[in-house]
Amino acid sequence: MAVREIRLFGDPVLRAVCAPIDTVDDGTRALVQDLLDTVELPGRAGVAAPQIGVGVRAFSYNIDGDIGYVLNPVLAEVRGEPSPVGEGCLSVPGLWHDAIRYPWARVTGVDLDGNDIVLEGDGLLAQALQHETDHLDGMLYLSRLSPENRRAAMREVRESSWF
Repeated sequence: MAVREIRLFGDPVLRAVCAPIDTVDDGTRALVQDLLDTVELPGRAGVAAPQIGVGVRAFSYNIDGDIGYVLNPVLAEVRGEPSPVGEGCLSVPGLWHDAIRYPWARVTGVDLDGNDIVLEGDGLLAQALQHETDHLDGMLYLSRLSPENRRAAMREVRESSWF
C-alpha cells in the first residue's frame, strides 16, 4: 500500500488511548499493510497505528529483519528489574534518552484471521513491545524518563526544528 507519514509529538492522536479493532475488514487489512510498509524503512523497530494517524490498537515491528504486526496487542507480562535503556521514537525525531524498561516482555494479540499471536523476548524486542503498547495507551517514551532527563528532553523538543 504505502509508507505513511509519521505523526510528531504534539499531535493529539499520540495522546489518545486507542480503540480495539472489533472487525477485520478491507480498511483493517490496508492499515496493516501500511504499518508493514512504514516499518520496513531502515532504522525502524516498530510503528504503532497512532503514529500514522489511526487511533486503533495495532502495531508493526521490525526486529533484526523479522517483520510482522499485531492487532489488539496486550502487554501480558514483563520480567526482570526495570532499568534505563537508550531509546528514541519516530514521533520525537532526533532525541535519544534512557527510558525505564523491563528486560523481558510478552505481548499477546491476534492476526488478520483472528489467530492468536504471542511475541516474547528480551533486548530490543522487549523494549519495542513495551514502547509500541505504550503508544496504544496514549503514552510516549518521554513519560518513561527520569524527571531530570524528561526536563532535558522537553527542552530539546521545544528547541527542535520540527516542533
